[in-house]
Amino acid sequence: MTAPSVDPAPAAHATPESFDALLPAQMAVRGVEIGLKKAGTGTEATFVLAVLAGAFIALGAAFATTVGAGALTVTGADGQLASIALPFGLNRLLVGIAFSLGLILVVVGGAELFTGNVLIVMAWASGRVSTVRLLRNWVIVYAGNLVGALGTAALVVLGGWYRIGNGSVGSASLATAASKVAHTPLEAFFLGILCNILVCLAVWMTYSARSTTDRILALVPPVAAFVAMGFEHSIANLFFIPVAIAIRAVAPPEFWTATHLDPAAFASVDVAGFVTNQVPVLLGNVVGGAVFVAAIYWLVFLRGNPAADKPGR
Repeated sequence: MTAPSVDPAPAAHATPESFDALLPAQMAVRGVEIGLKKAGTGTEATFVLAVLAGAFIALGAAFATTVGAGALTVTGADGQLASIALPFGLNRLLVGIAFSLGLILVVVGGAELFTGNVLIVMAWASGRVSTVRLLRNWVIVYAGNLVGALGTAALVVLGGWYRIGNGSVGSASLATAASKVAHTPLEAFFLGILCNILVCLAVWMTYSARSTTDRILALVPPVAAFVAMGFEHSIANLFFIPVAIAIRAVAPPEFWTATHLDPAAFASVDVAGFVTNQVPVLLGNVVGGAVFVAAIYWLVFLRGNPAADKPGR
């Protein structure tokens, strides 16, 4: 009598879930699916998550400003306090690492950030998202980011954040805003392109991640790089410039005395300066992320790929 045969195929072909990072071609398909999901999320949920993202980026900006403020105070061998200014590059690196908190909170916490959502262009180019849905997402997310960033700016000013460090944080905030509004529109546009190339590359690399640790490690270097090099991020600037405008408006005389600053020296930090910076930076961010990241990866990995090119409009 012959024993019944047992099909060994299930055991032989069983493949446990891999913990290896996804490769770029797989990341591209994942990027399309993420874009489709983002574009399909309801208005209310999208807006609330965008408010959170604006607040998260603003908190990262406030953290970075605090880290970069003032000078390092040390106690010498004689017991006297002395201030030591860090080298410019090292200071900028620390500021950039601190600022990465914002994008970490956005990605790990699941919020909606305009500059990152530029990557929805991959789903749009694949025919999965219509132009109307793409632009709808961008408008809602930008509006929510604006509310979150301005709300956080109001909270930190009302809380007296700018007065800590004997006013050095407020001084740093004013200096940062003044440097941003000093850019010509053309400079702001190109700095915006460079910034969102790095931001979208950071988000792109998280598509390969299998864990929260992977995501954080992928995010920090590109974000630290764009901050250290002084590139322009439109959503961060929704905090950096308005918070400086607010400081100019509400700071008491004691603040100006302690910091030895003249409010008139920051006359360019106003609503007109904010708009003049925001418009070209915003356009540059769109070009940087859509053209130099989303479009290029779509052309390389997704053009004509049946796994991505499915009707979804």
